[in-house]
Amino acid sequence: MVYGNAQEARDDERNRPIGGPPWSVRPHGEPGAPPAPDGGPPPESDDVEPIWSLVRRLRKQRGLTQYQLADMLVSLSSNRGVSRHEVARWERGKRVPGPYWQRWLSAALDVPSEQLHAAARRGRRLR
Repeated sequence: MVYGNAQEARDDERNRPIGGPPWSVRPHGEPGAPPAPDGGPPPESDDVEPIWSLVRRLRKQRGLTQYQLADMLVSLSSNRGVSRHEVARWERGKRVPGPYWQRWLSAALDVPSEQLHAAARRGRRLR
């Protein structure tokens, strides 16, 4: 960026977010952020359920225990890296499942993956 004088440069420096590069902008959906481009993710809203309550609600609706959900995830993914303890951490909001487990949760709980992704984004914002 080219400045007309030193005062303009100092003013710009004061208005920049601390620790952020001069080209950083706010993510879509935050106050003062630019609108989401066409085809981009929808802005985050407060009516999206966080992932911990979504997983717990869907698991209980299907009559599954945490053990049963963990076993289902293991059999679907052929990955023994999830246990009842990990499911419990997701439901307590201690951890947010990453994209890999979100995909398998989507299949196990019969919920659209977009809904799980939105719930995970919401959960990360609330943590």
